[in-house]
Amino acid sequence: MPLTVNVVTNELMPKPRFEWTEAETKKVQINFKTINTLHCALTPTEFNKVSSCIAAKQVWEKLKIIHEGTSQVKESKIALLTHNYEMFKMEPGEDITSMLDRFTNITNKLS
Repeated sequence: MPLTVNVVTNELMPKPRFEWTEAETKKVQINFKTINTLHCALTPTEFNKVSSCIAAKQVWEKLKIIHEGTSQVKESKIALLTHNYEMFKMEPGEDITSMLDRFTNITNKLS
C-alpha cells in the first residue's frame, strides 16, 4: 500500500486511494494477485499463519521460515546430517537395502 508523510505528525501513513499514481495502483494490484496466488497454494494451517500479512514479500518470508526454519535451524540441521554422514556405518543385523535407504536419506537431506 502506498504511503505518504503526514505533515502535522511527520509520520508515515497510508496514502488515500484517490491520490495513488498509475504505477502505485499497478504495484498494489500485482501485490494482491501474488498474495492471492500464494494463498491458493497453501494448506489451511499455512494460510492461518500468513493470513495477517499485507505484502506478498511478507507472506513469502514467513513461508520460508515455516518450511526451512531460521538460518540457525538450517545450520543445526546441516551439522547433524554431516555428523550422521561422517559416522555412517552398517548396523548389526541390518541388510544392505536398509543400509542403502538410510544412507540415501542422509545424502538427499544434505543436498
